[in-house]
Amino acid sequence: MDRTVLDNYITEAYGATAEYLWEKHPTFAVYRHQNNKKWFAVIMEIPKSKIGLNDDNSVNVVNLKCDQLLIGSLLLENGIHKGYHMNKNHWITVRLDGSVTDEKIKWLLDLSFDLTAKKGRK
Repeated sequence: MDRTVLDNYITEAYGATAEYLWEKHPTFAVYRHQNNKKWFAVIMEIPKSKIGLNDDNSVNVVNLKCDQLLIGSLLLENGIHKGYHMNKNHWITVRLDGSVTDEKIKWLLDLSFDLTAKKGRK
């Protein structure tokens, strides 16, 4: 899945539009819930070396919140890395270069959306 397809999917599936918050990084797109303003996805273009690859070429990635119990096993998969510039215990970074299937990205996006959703009163 590439960046444009993911952006369109997020807008259609969740009604969230990209916010560009940083002048220094004008292409970093943040997506958040309408009701609680919590982030559930961040799309960025970063050097591959920032996610542990021995390469300085750039790659589009998406940061997603993830269940701590899943992170260890997900990090064994090609294209999934510790969260770049986020809490590595709660976030993962997924490359948008075809190394992760569209279905897996959508599943991880759904999980991130649910984990960051406003919780009801107990």
